[in-house]
Amino acid sequence: MLAALLALGALAWALDLYRKIGFVFLAEQLLAASLGFALALVFLRFPAKRGSARTSLPWYDAVAGLVGLAVSWYVAFRFPYFSENLYLVPLDGIVVSVILYVLCVEGLRRTVGSALVVIVLVFSTYALVGHFFSGALQTREVTPQRLIIYLGLDASALLGLVMLVGITVVIPFILFGQLLLHSGGSNFFNDIALATMGRYRGGAAKISVVASGMFGSISGIVVSNILATGVVTIPLMKKTGYPPHLAAAVEATASTGGQLMPPVMGVVAFVMADFLQIPYSAVVVAALVPSLLYYIALFIQADLEAARLGIRRVEEAQIPQLLMVLATGWIFLLPFAVLVYALFTLNKEAEEAAMYAAGTVLVLGVVLGYRGRRMPVQRLWQSIVETGNATVDIVMISATAGFIIGILQITGLGSAVTNFLVKLGGTNLIALLVIAAVLCIVLGMGMPTLAVYAMLATLVAPSLVDLGITPLAAHMFILYLGMMSFVTPPVAIGAYFAASMAGAEPLKTGFAATRFGWTAYIVPFLFVFSPSLLLQSKSVLDTAIAIVTAIGGIWLVSAGMIGYIVRPLTPIFRAALLLAGLALLVPHEIARWALWANIAAAPLAVLLVAFELVSARRMRAVIPARAT
Repeated sequence: MLAALLALGALAWALDLYRKIGFVFLAEQLLAASLGFALALVFLRFPAKRGSARTSLPWYDAVAGLVGLAVSWYVAFRFPYFSENLYLVPLDGIVVSVILYVLCVEGLRRTVGSALVVIVLVFSTYALVGHFFSGALQTREVTPQRLIIYLGLDASALLGLVMLVGITVVIPFILFGQLLLHSGGSNFFNDIALATMGRYRGGAAKISVVASGMFGSISGIVVSNILATGVVTIPLMKKTGYPPHLAAAVEATASTGGQLMPPVMGVVAFVMADFLQIPYSAVVVAALVPSLLYYIALFIQADLEAARLGIRRVEEAQIPQLLMVLATGWIFLLPFAVLVYALFTLNKEAEEAAMYAAGTVLVLGVVLGYRGRRMPVQRLWQSIVETGNATVDIVMISATAGFIIGILQITGLGSAVTNFLVKLGGTNLIALLVIAAVLCIVLGMGMPTLAVYAMLATLVAPSLVDLGITPLAAHMFILYLGMMSFVTPPVAIGAYFAASMAGAEPLKTGFAATRFGWTAYIVPFLFVFSPSLLLQSKSVLDTAIAIVTAIGGIWLVSAGMIGYIVRPLTPIFRAALLLAGLALLVPHEIARWALWANIAAAPLAVLLVAFELVSARRMRAVIPARAT
């Protein structure tokens, strides 16, 4: 019931039902009430020892859940008073803020782990002692009472932007994904992937790439993507010859990319739109080419790996007929058409557009279904409950990300760090980008993308903008590199989860996933210097050149890394391919020399590939002749 109430509260907000029935209140009041449901769910569902099964409910968890619910609802009712009298530091405000801080941090530890908890505690400690330091990272002095009440009750902290997006925007999209799953829509997309890719070499991995991209664009939640598609694709890859660690790595990287894939993308895209004060549709447009480059790279590597390992196609009996799949499931393309139409033509808010799409899925599932299997109406309630349960960890992450943002603002630490990074990087944009990339990857180890983005959007993005990068490119840069936290060892949550499904060694899977998803570490540097890759250029020719050279560079670098085109490559040939590929990847818009590098690399690449194809053909012709 608590999970359903958490979901229904946000869904009613997305449909503007409260105002329509004359019930008007502040958004922060909804967030506080929703936080109460989430805290109660955390202590009811997640035991104190992470990873252990919940067999009984200890009294202290019952008390913690009840206190979290009661205190959050107290804040919801009293928020208008608190917002007007926060400067007075009321005693009840201090008490409830302390309780919420402790419960949210413990809830974060139970749902996500200790990495983000440590960072929250470090930031909180620094907020109290930072004024004692001298130099660039000195902060304003803030009393403990003032700090805690600001973090718990100010609209710039706990009940701020990240929590608003995490509850009011993300929940409708999660419901959309749940309904698609229960209505048979996810089976349709899996069947489409099987029908289109199953007959080609390495078809199982290509199915994983296509299916994970499709499903990932709906949910944007990495672990959910791995679970929904990996249960089919990982056994299929292993059966056709992929080593377990590589099968898990393919699924992990393909599912991770769902956070980037329009039209839905992941939680961070909605937060980014609010950070930048631009329409969500603008983020979708900017993400289109980079996300396609990411999946094109995965597809190319899946093909080359299959050729190198001699992996065969999927068995014919497991491949459905494409026309039959389309004939019975084409209706599940309609919700996406509705979503895109609502976002781009009707200019609806993201959460309202998601509700339109979810309603379309519901009608299609109940009336028609997939392959004659209609969705029972009672599955709607199940979907709502599952939506609420799936939101709990997002709410905990949003809460503690709000704490960090609040600390950065009240202490001035955000400006201090920005100035420090600018001084460290100087006027060298490349140096600052490398520093930002390292921060993204290091902070991302063990932290969800939303938490990484929320911190770095406040800490690093302003310094990138100060050096001349457009705000959209700066935030997309952070999103891409922060996203790779799910597959970057030593703490690669997505890779390790996929490894457990594949029965593979986790660390080996993590390194394989890092190699397989290499483009996500490189492409952000490309679109910083090439607005064309974010579809921000006014020149169609510049955009076309940037996309074509990027795809060519990705193919050459992938072939060089794997060491195979139509036969195993020598080390010198691999180095030549890597050199030509990297030259093609350099955005031609940087300077005149970059354009000449592209011009020189293109014929070199053609000659290298042609030489390899001709040599391989001659070898195949010579071997039968010798045999006779």
